[in-house]
Amino acid sequence: MTDRAGGHAARLGAATLLFLYGSFGAAAGEAAQDWPAFGRDASNVHHSPLKAIDRGNVARLRPAWIFQTGVTGYFQAEPVIVEGVMYVSTTGNHVAALDAKSGRVLWTYIHKARTEKIFGPPSNRGVAVANGLVFEATMDGRVIALDAKSGRLVWDREAVRPEEGETETASALAASLGDKPVQGSSRLGFKMPPLVAEGLVIVGVTGAGYGLHVEDEKGGLDGGSVVGIEGGYGRRGWLAAYDAGTGEERWRWYVTKDDGWEGVFAETTPDGLPLNRDIAAEKAAAPEHREAWKVGGGSLWMTPAYDPEAGLIFLGTGNPAPQNFGLTRPGDNLYTMSLVALDVRTGQLRWHFQQVPHEQWGYDVASPPFLLDAKTPDGPVKAVAQASKTGFIYLHDRATGRLLSRSEPVITHKNLFAPPSPEGTVVSPGPLGAISWHPVAYDAVSNRAFAQVRHGAATYTVKTVPASGNRPEIRYTETSEAKGEPAFSTLTAVDLGTGKAAWSRKSGSRLSGGTLSTASGLVFSGEEDGHLDAHDAATGEILWRFQCGAGIGGPPVTYAIDGRQYVAVAAGGASFTKASGFGTGDALVVFALPE
Repeated sequence: MTDRAGGHAARLGAATLLFLYGSFGAAAGEAAQDWPAFGRDASNVHHSPLKAIDRGNVARLRPAWIFQTGVTGYFQAEPVIVEGVMYVSTTGNHVAALDAKSGRVLWTYIHKARTEKIFGPPSNRGVAVANGLVFEATMDGRVIALDAKSGRLVWDREAVRPEEGETETASALAASLGDKPVQGSSRLGFKMPPLVAEGLVIVGVTGAGYGLHVEDEKGGLDGGSVVGIEGGYGRRGWLAAYDAGTGEERWRWYVTKDDGWEGVFAETTPDGLPLNRDIAAEKAAAPEHREAWKVGGGSLWMTPAYDPEAGLIFLGTGNPAPQNFGLTRPGDNLYTMSLVALDVRTGQLRWHFQQVPHEQWGYDVASPPFLLDAKTPDGPVKAVAQASKTGFIYLHDRATGRLLSRSEPVITHKNLFAPPSPEGTVVSPGPLGAISWHPVAYDAVSNRAFAQVRHGAATYTVKTVPASGNRPEIRYTETSEAKGEPAFSTLTAVDLGTGKAAWSRKSGSRLSGGTLSTASGLVFSGEEDGHLDAHDAATGEILWRFQCGAGIGGPPVTYAIDGRQYVAVAAGGASFTKASGFGTGDALVVFALPE
């Protein structure tokens, strides 16, 4: 990517207002042709009203143009298109503005990170555009605003404070576990595309829920992954709102509750599934660990949904720390592993629904929530839905959090919520899901949600390193692939009225990036082997596929210019595609029907 500025001005008008105020339906005029925000609008439904590409002609879809970022790997961003200009972030938090019709570069911003110590690979999942500015939250813990016309840096807020920095020094407690070097949680940072609402830029940190760990260098579970070393080495996750004009912080909400994070020591999930907890042992350990909330984790992976009428945002929170090892964090660990509703203006908690109290398996509430009007026996209800790693889609009343319904599981469970053990416990799903961070598309007409579902199990094994010299005994949980268990992906359509799967189609390789649905009855879905597929939304039949050259890492989007509809997707791969032997790349591939 070259460092350029100038070119055509980004025309910000009706589409910007659509983003700022969060219209949930098809917009009139030019705005309906755009993809002006993550999820297309603040409801996060990843559905487009466009119909020019349909079941009858999708087989003719061809590349219209390709933009190569010049930075290979971990390209997971969802592009944003505002009145003919596409804005996309890349690995390393660089940003480009492109003519969305031709792919011509209008300007680029080259990000200069202030630290090399970040959490995980240097991926970024997108930007936001509003009021003539492009907003990005970076992996080195900054929130920045760029001029949408030129790419000039307007403001730069260092959001991660020094006390929330690196923990590598703590790894001196255990320089290695056998031949596996111990790492710290490293610096907190951002992955999610920001949400802009009420003049605020709202983002949440990742990297909070890990503490000391050893990750498989391949980026997956194939070679084993050591996580959850006992002790207080995590971080406290948070979501914050910054003034869109100046970057000043306006409010901050911490995921871990500072008074009573132990909760009620629930024996079941809120929907009645047994958690197999040793409540007596947890209560006995509680006095020694009263301040575990200070390093209690709770990363925030994806963009909240926003209801402007209610003044609420809805977001999912991640696992508690230490990951997969709960003996030093007794209790329910509020408000990790939850769908929460916050007041958009103040950040105050309105309600929460903790999907998995005292979580030990890596089931972050990661997929972005989406908003819909639910049909109930008592009439329509403004609802928020969330697709979970445990394999359910939950439907809640937006105002109160009341559980309206839960779908049937989209996977086959095995030993669900069985705790890790010294002999090794096989549990399905493993930490990659069922439904991970990938967005779920929702079509209100059919009342179907289209989810990329991973089927697979993991073995959770509690291990001990004996005391040596001045170093005490160290206990940890090793998470590894469950050998001999089936592992595959499906694209699954769930009827949210009945909670049943309308159809489910097995894919050739693992699915990734998320889904896009359109009013013409299509569902687009990417695979880690590089294929972008178009499915019939009614049946799941594959109508078209194209090999993009690298694993699909981000969600596909669609937009139209001068009556021509386009589909765009990032093909750069990610850690999970690398682990499976598929390459990484640097291409944003844009498709259209032949002219």
